[in-house]
Amino acid sequence: MNKKNIENIIALSEEMRWQIGDDFHDNLAESIYADASKIVEDVVTKDYQKSKFRLDAKIDKIVTSRIWGFPIMLFILGMILWLTIIGANYPSSMLATLLLDNIHPVLKMVGANIGFPWWLNGFLFDGVYLSVAWVIAVMLPPMAIFFPLFTLLEDFGYLPRVAFNMDSLLKKSGAHGKQALTMSMGFGCNAAGVVATRIIDSPRERLIAIITNNFSLCNGRWPTQILLATIFIGAVVPESYSSFASLSAVIGIAVLGIFFMFFFSWALSQTVLKGEVSTFNLELPPYRPPLFWKTIYTSLIDRTLIVLWRAIVFAAPAGAVIWLISNVYIGNESIASWTVHSLDGFGFLLGLNGVILLAYIVAIPANEIVIPTILMLTVMVTGIQGGEGNGVMFELSSVTATAEILKAGGWSLLTAVNVMLFSLLHNPCSTTIYTIYKETNSVKWTLVASILPVIAGFIITFLVAQIWRILI
Repeated sequence: MNKKNIENIIALSEEMRWQIGDDFHDNLAESIYADASKIVEDVVTKDYQKSKFRLDAKIDKIVTSRIWGFPIMLFILGMILWLTIIGANYPSSMLATLLLDNIHPVLKMVGANIGFPWWLNGFLFDGVYLSVAWVIAVMLPPMAIFFPLFTLLEDFGYLPRVAFNMDSLLKKSGAHGKQALTMSMGFGCNAAGVVATRIIDSPRERLIAIITNNFSLCNGRWPTQILLATIFIGAVVPESYSSFASLSAVIGIAVLGIFFMFFFSWALSQTVLKGEVSTFNLELPPYRPPLFWKTIYTSLIDRTLIVLWRAIVFAAPAGAVIWLISNVYIGNESIASWTVHSLDGFGFLLGLNGVILLAYIVAIPANEIVIPTILMLTVMVTGIQGGEGNGVMFELSSVTATAEILKAGGWSLLTAVNVMLFSLLHNPCSTTIYTIYKETNSVKWTLVASILPVIAGFIITFLVAQIWRILI
């Protein structure tokens, strides 16, 4: 076939493409299903007396309806978060008391009795151990509640209904309907959400799903949102409404993340990843009662403990780094203090501070260690209740005490709000960045997926800070 014939075929295909219209794929899928339905009617005999009532069809009519679908989604998410917020406070306080107030002083005393020099004692117990202890106290209780509940919802068969509800919105934003499933997976782990984009056949739409998956709050960021909402958002309303206010704030952040996913999906599909939206067929699985105790067990082992172990693995060296930079001095100022003060100006513009920015740099390996890193940097740099020359506070261990540490570090309601926003809009963790590279095999798209959320975070927090300071 010569070149002229090839060009004619390409020109003819382009002409026919515009003639069939944008809805060709949808119409084709609908006609296939219509033909299949007609064939079923012709060859399948049903006992209508027995199959008259179908409970799953009745439920689907409600949970996938245009009127009730989205309110039910928000209500279910709200119930899970409310149970997490209410249930996590007491075990978190107990763990903190045990690990920080009881075990930590004993370890310090044992180290001193053995003859450890002050720097080794501090490095091991004020750095490595405290970081790990804070991760366990802050992270374990909410994860042990949130993950089993989310897994029960997944096993029940509700998540495909979420994808069904969001399909039309995703199509309007230029994304693939299956992105709703990858987004839901991202609420557990962004790295898993990135891998899950393999179910999307279109390379263009798969790339959009990969780049925007970070806007789903992963398991490492839920505790940050819940803790800050409990401490600061719940405090601005009467105590009887504090739980509801905290819950509303966390749901608002999660919904805001979905909005940013839609916005950036639309922006990418209209610019660098422009193209047609492909059609997919989503078959809703039947509802099935989850195996309750098996689900609880597997979610605790496969999600909670594995994620906690990953957090501990990253928290230990992060604690070591924090202790070192807080105790190695350049002139009369520690490296941590010098870095924090250098970042304070930029942090002020964003409604944050130097401690928060440095904590997010140190916590790039894992989102789970952001709050413990902020707490350690705050007590070491500010010297709260300065003890034994390194300013680490041992006595305070409850959620109330965490609030006192943060407020002593200069936090306000604006700081908390912008940290919640920046927790949503910042770079993925190192595991997710590596997964993005492995899935795209492209340095360019890995950088786009890593830097785009940070730029969005800087812009949003800057705007919120300036508007807040003008109006309040």
